[in-house]
Amino acid sequence: MSAGSLTILVIDENRIRASIIEAGLRDAGHREVTVVHDVAGIAKRIAEIEPDVIVIDLENPNRDMLENMFQLSRAVKRPIAMFVDRSDQASIEAAVDAGVSAYVVDGLKKERIKPILDMAISRFNAFSRMARELEEARSELENRKVIDRAKGILMRSRGLNEEAAYVLLRKTAMNQNRKIADIAQSLVTAAGLLGPQEGE
Repeated sequence: MSAGSLTILVIDENRIRASIIEAGLRDAGHREVTVVHDVAGIAKRIAEIEPDVIVIDLENPNRDMLENMFQLSRAVKRPIAMFVDRSDQASIEAAVDAGVSAYVVDGLKKERIKPILDMAISRFNAFSRMARELEEARSELENRKVIDRAKGILMRSRGLNEEAAYVLLRKTAMNQNRKIADIAQSLVTAAGLLGPQEGE
């Protein structure tokens, strides 16, 4: 996505600071910028605006305010750049846990907005890709376990060796135009309904 096509939401209760962020974004070529000064009902506003990126500026955040923003970060699943004037180690760690893509302490300057925003987007994309790959690997592992269990059931109930059991699973999957893991899951579920298999 090109810089100009991004929809950016700026959340900032301080109007002067918000104008610095907005100016930095517009200088960087961003046209779709919405500034919200009131954090009340912010989740609803995010749903309405559907921003690509969110910039949050908290001048002197208290614990509750930070926690609310971190909860928001977890919920929205978008790149978030957060500016704060001061922070402690616990807040920085909480920001990372919440998935904030860029957490900037005492760095609100107009010319820094664009590089920080770019970093937030690329970090978010990298994190999303890692999370997706992890989920795929986990799913692959689960599929393999189910297929192994289904092979075991076929080997016991049909007297097949492991290779013949797998061939039967694959053939059934092809005939029904389904994935082998789905066929295996059906078989494991059916076997569970029919009662415990020997050796299980």
